Amino acid sequence: MVRVVSAQQMYEACHEFYNDVDVAIAAAAVADYRPKNVAEQKIKKSEASFTIELEKTKDILASLGEIKKNQFLIGFALETENEIENAKLKIQKKNLDLIVLNSLQDEGAGFGKPTNKVTFIDKDFAIEPMELKSKEDVAVDIINKIINHYHA
Repeated sequence: MVRVVSAQQMYEACHEFYNDVDVAIAAAAVADYRPKNVAEQKIKKSEASFTIELEKTKDILASLGEIKKNQFLIGFALETENEIENAKLKIQKKNLDLIVLNSLQDEGAGFGKPTNKVTFIDKDFAIEPMELKSKEDVAVDIINKIINHYHA
């Protein structure tokens, strides 16, 4: 385990070890944006409103997909509309082997709950919707996908 605080530190850690792995599961939800300017000291209250300018962070998953050799690269997607289409685009854009699509449309699925209902989509766009189950069982399903990939 490598502990990180920022998206930049996570980017660096992922790239440091990526060449030495067979499987990468990119399950962390990393911020897409960060403050462009970070204050060295407390920002004192002076105006009625305040604007923080944001800049994009590096896309860790896409950067791993660009340098992928033989790694089995798994990403996650949380979509709120056009779920399947957006997940397929993510597979292509980020050179993934498998995506785990989370939907907030299903009762009992999502964050803050002990259960989830995901759909697996592979790089050939084979779609496998799963039933609502515990998050531990979803993790077992992901591991089984990896095992099946190496024993196919």
